[in-house]
Amino acid sequence: MAIEPAAAVEQFVLSCGQRGSTHTKAAYSRDLRRFQSFSEAENIGHWGEVQRHHVRAYLASRHREGLSARSIHRELAAIRSFFDFLLKRGDVPVNAARSVRAPKLSRVLPRTLDADQVAGLLTPPPADDLEVRDAAMWELFYSSGLRLSELVHLNLADIDLRAGWVLVREGKGRKSRYVPLGRFAADALNQWLAVRVGFVGDTESAVFVSRRGQRIAPRTVQSRLLRWQCHKGFEQHVHPHMLRHSFASHLLESGGDLRAVQEMLGHANLSTTQIYTHLEFQHLAAVYDKAHPRAKKRAP
Repeated sequence: MAIEPAAAVEQFVLSCGQRGSTHTKAAYSRDLRRFQSFSEAENIGHWGEVQRHHVRAYLASRHREGLSARSIHRELAAIRSFFDFLLKRGDVPVNAARSVRAPKLSRVLPRTLDADQVAGLLTPPPADDLEVRDAAMWELFYSSGLRLSELVHLNLADIDLRAGWVLVREGKGRKSRYVPLGRFAADALNQWLAVRVGFVGDTESAVFVSRRGQRIAPRTVQSRLLRWQCHKGFEQHVHPHMLRHSFASHLLESGGDLRAVQEMLGHANLSTTQIYTHLEFQHLAAVYDKAHPRAKKRAP
């Protein structure tokens, strides 16, 4: 394959601009380079020569390599978006990937903590100033349903403790939203802001900083949560997104409106939020099986 197709990939990734995160653009570039290599092996000299059967053959080869259905979905989405880009420029006559069907995804329910488990995780008091920061982060994850990337990008101007809200600037899909801030999270943030001045100068705007006074990194948040679990004697493994899942699940269990939860989570589609209703049903079914005299299975 000539250099022009490779340049087209570069131009597509650059065209994503503000629409995609750094991780998304890196994934697009990686997936399309792999598809380019496959096309070269098929003696395809120009993107306009790619046919539907080529895309299907590529996905089949990725399946044989052991790639998961979810990853195949991601690669197909990248190829479709790329050919939409080429189609708009007039570089190809049709989008060869548009009518290709990806393998069916199995619905995997997110893992959550129940209310007692969350209380067990958040109740142990901080042992030092860094743990004061950590406690504020965990409370904010659970109080406001933030993503990890959203939490680390929070600035001081994005939080109004008196009004009780947090502004998430340019969340997933580059959309901003306001989310509520609970009392426990506000108290924990007040405690952190009181000691934060010992870590930073006047020019740092990040809410959460490292011991060096710089904006905290996502990997640091993950490792600190693991450290918290070990030091506080919490047995279950918890990752930041699990606190976000628990936030959504507990709201719906308590009768929260589905569309309101969608807005707070920053989901573009209601169907993404609806997965938490399956968790709610699982909870209700477990209560029913445990409590209803006619629900108990007959003894063998």
